[in-house]
Amino acid sequence: MFHSFFPNPRLFFSSSVVWALVCVFLWYFVGAHVVASMGYPPLQEEQQPVGAAFFVTPTNFLFYLYFILCAAVFCGFWHVTSRSNPWVAWSVWGSAFIVFITYFGVQIDVAVNVWRRPFFDLLQNALGGKPGVTDGDFYGLLWAFTQLGLVGVAVSVVSSFFLSHYLFRWRWAMNNFYMSKWEKLRHIEGASQRVQEDTMRFATNLEGLGVSLIGSVMTLIVFLPILLELSKYVTDLPIIGAIPYSLVWLALIWSVFGTFLLALFGIKLPGLNFRNQRVEAAYRKELVYGEDRDDRAQPPTVKELFSNVRRNYFRMYFHYAYFNVARYSYGQLDAIFLYFVLVPTFVAHKITLGIWQQIATAFGQVSNSFQYLVSSWTTIIELLSIHKRLKAFEAAIDDAPLPPIDQRYLEREAGVIHADG
Repeated sequence: MFHSFFPNPRLFFSSSVVWALVCVFLWYFVGAHVVASMGYPPLQEEQQPVGAAFFVTPTNFLFYLYFILCAAVFCGFWHVTSRSNPWVAWSVWGSAFIVFITYFGVQIDVAVNVWRRPFFDLLQNALGGKPGVTDGDFYGLLWAFTQLGLVGVAVSVVSSFFLSHYLFRWRWAMNNFYMSKWEKLRHIEGASQRVQEDTMRFATNLEGLGVSLIGSVMTLIVFLPILLELSKYVTDLPIIGAIPYSLVWLALIWSVFGTFLLALFGIKLPGLNFRNQRVEAAYRKELVYGEDRDDRAQPPTVKELFSNVRRNYFRMYFHYAYFNVARYSYGQLDAIFLYFVLVPTFVAHKITLGIWQQIATAFGQVSNSFQYLVSSWTTIIELLSIHKRLKAFEAAIDDAPLPPIDQRYLEREAGVIHADG
């Protein structure tokens, strides 16, 4: 699943995490001070330029150069040491490009958040009848937002196009690897489906989760300082009272609660999804055999195989029912959580409409990053089930014992029938 595309996957991913942490610490503890000594100190929230000019401030521009330099050092090392890997350009350099474009997407969110304060403060002043508000003020800020939208569209198009090619090449690498081992794999239940469909779904789901994870981490890196700064406006919370850095603690505690809640209620779902793939494949395979052989797909056999499908689906429906109770209940509470904790701040008139918009956006970004597992749980469930199916391929290639659930399938094929198929 990984070594067909990435060079030495365990070392590659572990070293990428270590290198990323080193680069982040170097920037915050050395690079930022060097940039400040050059006469470009970090700008305060209210000093940030509004619109596309945000991306070309000296601090941001120098960070892009630093990012590219760090990525070039890391990728260059792996490119030189992994020349025998035919996919190194895509797996190493392509992954670095995905990380950069994901970071730039987070920067667009920050730029939009910077735009929110002057626009909504202007809107509040206009609706309150304060003098000095002109049409030109609104049109100027709307043009600034249009600039951000154009940048966002360009980044989204490039990202989508590149990811499509990246994913197909990962699937291409897995397909070539598995087909080179086909003689060892062909006896596995649903072998054709695992090569044709599961590789595609695995690459797609894992890359989606990977990009989301990278985006979540980078969102925390970028938005946590913003949320820390905005916490100074929230000096009183319901029941608790005043606590320092209140918005950050609230985002963390609320997100951890949601993650554990859904993990607890969804613990059985990966195994059920895996079993569902297996019983569906067994049913489909028998029908395919019946197209060419009169002795296959007979009514008693088909009835038994479909009963396995029905039984597993009904079991899934039951477990998904209480999982959805937890998921949707948390989602509804999440929609009003921030309003609830900021009631004392609203009543005390401590923030303007523009600051409220910035708090809501920054809190939502940080909270959603902490809620990575909450928002991705259904995809993780599907990915785990696909991973279990492909692990059987790994076992066959390495001449290791098959997972128990696949051994039971082979026993059924030999005439040993189990109640669950």
